[in-house]
Amino acid sequence: MGHNLWVSLRVWGGWRARGFWLIPLLALQVGCSGQPPVAEQKSDLATQYRIGPGDVLDVFVWRNPELSVSAVPVRPDGGLSIPLVEDVAVSGKTPTELASDIEAELATYIKDPLVTITVKEFSGEYGDRVRVIGEAAAPTALPYRNGLRLLDLVIAVGGLTEFAAGDKAFILREQGEQRNRVPVKLDALINGGELERDIALQPGDVLVIPEAWF
Repeated sequence: MGHNLWVSLRVWGGWRARGFWLIPLLALQVGCSGQPPVAEQKSDLATQYRIGPGDVLDVFVWRNPELSVSAVPVRPDGGLSIPLVEDVAVSGKTPTELASDIEAELATYIKDPLVTITVKEFSGEYGDRVRVIGEAAAPTALPYRNGLRLLDLVIAVGGLTEFAAGDKAFILREQGEQRNRVPVKLDALINGGELERDIALQPGDVLVIPEAWF
């Protein structure tokens, strides 16, 4: 019987060390589930990331290794070909939606197929991304997922540098044909523990962290 490992992390507070903001991770919980591994993975992938041309996918078919494929790129036309499924439209779908479509196609050939889609590499061409520029430890662009919040993004880029003006940071957000500036208070959120400042992010958001002037 397979077992899944699940981990729960709670994040509270923060401090500066060696020029970076560090976030302590507390309340680590580890447990096991008796469900097949694929079922847990599929739940984890139920996000709003939309697959686009150039993304690289793993397609895992439970108990059918001959139908599973790894590192398959999405074609420029947004299509994908896998064993028993000659052509399936991929672009614009979430991993969960694509898995359901492939399950429907495979049901003609095998009983109760269970499919998991993993996005191994993100091309960024579809546009559902958030970006961090300026005084972050590791400025980067990340795929957007449903429920992504400001603190998640700060943790993902390794915190702020010692030169960051965290309370002068802002988010550039496109709304219609306009690009608006949304002020954020990163120092208050991270160092002050003011979790009410942990706002929800939207696809296309750009977090700008300016340098402090001493």
